[in-house]
Amino acid sequence: MAEATTQSQLTEEMEELSVSSPDSGASVLAEAVARVEGVTKVYGAGATKVTALDDVTVEFQRGQMTAIMGPSGSGKSTLLHCLAGLDTVTSGRIVVADADISTMSDKELTVLRRDRIGFVFQSFNLIPTLTAERNITLQRRLGRHGVDSDWFDKVVDILEIRERLDHRPSELSGGQQQRVAVARALISKPEMIIADEPTGNLDQASGREVLSFLRRAVNEYGQTVVIVTHDAAAASYADRVIFLADGQVVGELQHPTTAQIFERLQELEK
Repeated sequence: MAEATTQSQLTEEMEELSVSSPDSGASVLAEAVARVEGVTKVYGAGATKVTALDDVTVEFQRGQMTAIMGPSGSGKSTLLHCLAGLDTVTSGRIVVADADISTMSDKELTVLRRDRIGFVFQSFNLIPTLTAERNITLQRRLGRHGVDSDWFDKVVDILEIRERLDHRPSELSGGQQQRVAVARALISKPEMIIADEPTGNLDQASGREVLSFLRRAVNEYGQTVVIVTHDAAAASYADRVIFLADGQVVGELQHPTTAQIFERLQELEK
């Protein structure tokens, strides 16, 4: 799924009225926030058939940052979008926050994404007519949930954006916009934060700051973060890196260095 379509879909959902929360039909996963079980994703048919994911099984542990990497066309973005319920699977099962999203209706998926998953995108995806503060709290207000003022204060202070809360996105630098996006992702205390190339539009210094904030959310608040990135230095902030090639998981590294990640990527691209 193209990034523009993904972000447009989420923006439309942010403008919808509240619906009831989905049922949790799956059994509790010990220590796992999400699990992908035997997932295959096929696009097209016949001569145009493309298998983006091929029998993928992987889980994402609570309180960890996981990076997903691989060559172009390896299926990493497809895996992220399926994990977020932004794309449907052809076969297999995905459980997120104890709920089988493979069987959810569109309304149930909308609520899951709004209340239990935080999103950070490469192009920030902020609403240009709203201030930073309104962007951060919009989904909580649309869902008719209150905003925890103590948590709000903690998040904006951690991200060092308090003095920018009354600014609109056009009045913020790229790094500041991404900090607002991270605050928006954190404000609902989601089960999981999904970040698609979160440093792709940032300079090196701003990118390091955003990754440090995500790392701090994991270390200090037990947040679960899953990122897709092509950048070995960005992936080195993660507790583990999962590598995909031709739609399959082909390995992983625990607590990797930038050099180890880069070496593995070179091997996959040969």
